[in-house]
Amino acid sequence: MEQNLSLEQIQNFKGKYPKQLWYLFFSEMWERFCFYGMRGMLVVFMVGQLGMNDRIANLQYGATQAWVYAFTFIGGLFADKILGLRKSLFWGGILMIIGSVILSIDPKNFFFIGIGFTIVGTGFFKPNISSMVGQLYQDGDPRRDAGFSFFYMGVNLGALIGGYICIAVAEGSMWQSMVPEHLRWNVGFGFAAIVMIISLLTFTQTQKKLGNIGISPLLEIESSKRKKMETLTYVGSLLIIPVIIIMVANTVYTDYFMMIIGPASILYLLYEMKNFSAAENKKLFAALIFIIFSIFFWAFFEQSGGSLSLFAVNNLNNDILGVQLSPNGVNNSANSFFVIGFAALVGLVWLWMAKRKIEPNTVIKFGLAFLFLAGGFWIFYYTKFFAGADGRTSLGLFTFGWFIITFGELCLSPIGMSAMTKLSPLKTQAVIMGMWFLASAYGQYFAGLLGANIAEASEHATNLEKLNVYADGYKQLAIYALIAGIVLIVISPLVKKLMQEVK
Repeated sequence: MEQNLSLEQIQNFKGKYPKQLWYLFFSEMWERFCFYGMRGMLVVFMVGQLGMNDRIANLQYGATQAWVYAFTFIGGLFADKILGLRKSLFWGGILMIIGSVILSIDPKNFFFIGIGFTIVGTGFFKPNISSMVGQLYQDGDPRRDAGFSFFYMGVNLGALIGGYICIAVAEGSMWQSMVPEHLRWNVGFGFAAIVMIISLLTFTQTQKKLGNIGISPLLEIESSKRKKMETLTYVGSLLIIPVIIIMVANTVYTDYFMMIIGPASILYLLYEMKNFSAAENKKLFAALIFIIFSIFFWAFFEQSGGSLSLFAVNNLNNDILGVQLSPNGVNNSANSFFVIGFAALVGLVWLWMAKRKIEPNTVIKFGLAFLFLAGGFWIFYYTKFFAGADGRTSLGLFTFGWFIITFGELCLSPIGMSAMTKLSPLKTQAVIMGMWFLASAYGQYFAGLLGANIAEASEHATNLEKLNVYADGYKQLAIYALIAGIVLIVISPLVKKLMQEVK
């Protein structure tokens, strides 16, 4: 029977991808529909429905997204030590469904309550499904990067559909005749609840085919004691939700939290490192370098949900090659559209280069990611030269900027997830994956600060003046990304030594 496969049998698969990757692919796809659908609505909802100004909305967005990713570290920790990857994922999915349902019922009055459930749920769900993907491969399997690239395509398929549909319906540029105006935001958030249910059903119906991947780490202890620890984890995660709600609603608390959680996670990792060999610890230091640089990447990239959302609403036309589209829908989904088109191709290119022993190492790939990021933001800056007197510019050129950035993301995000699983010992793999997403939390946090600064500089400006302020801000980000890419390429020999046999 397939469900009785051993880990060795799963990892000794033939072909490019293990069949279990498909099950995780579809479960993650629907979860990302939920996540990116809501992400695309946040800033626009806060400005248009909750009455926040652009600066406060950017800060609020950064705080909300920072908590989403910060909690992945905590979720990874409890998965490693108590729940196991599977139960953690299931519990996270349940909480995400509850949060989405709350938002769909009354998003104005229950906004922060729904967000609180979603934050904790994502923390339990997200890092653990990525860790299970890593365990489908043996150490040193060159097909791992291609597998993560394919998995990442599933992430973006969900992000594409949810990222466009949710905001387009909520704003009224799609299905106007089908959805009453006063229910548009309810329906937008409601889509997230429906697809999260599909995601969870997909996982529960296929998990038996994963062998012993992701089972409880406490099987050796007494059953009653294990269940007690699991119950305490569930109860504790529910009790923390009101605290999360308060801290998200008051961004100054998020500032304090971000000052603590990063250093605390590094100290915890250092504590864990005393149990590993010198060779293993060198790999963990290499992982930390990747994690730190990824903070800068996401701080720029995640302008998509903050300042670029407002830029799309105020400063982009709604036409690409004669096709009328929602500018913010395009901003929220263009990257995912291009990932779907090119993720598999990029993965195959890595395989082709690996066979010929010319594949660049992970550090060089990270450096290339920043160079592509710089190119994309330079194009965002360049849109100012195509603006009309009304301060609106080319949606097509803006979309081309996302096309360039997509190749940067494909050089960093799936490769980064793969590197985390290759560089970390199995016993601390979910924690390292949690730290990888914690770096995204810092990226989101700084993205909110950067977006708030741009918004503040353009306050009380005309739409044309606002366009110039935003564009000049993106030019500065392009320069910083270029510098980071060059630094990574220069230090690549040092990091490569820390990585040892890991490519």
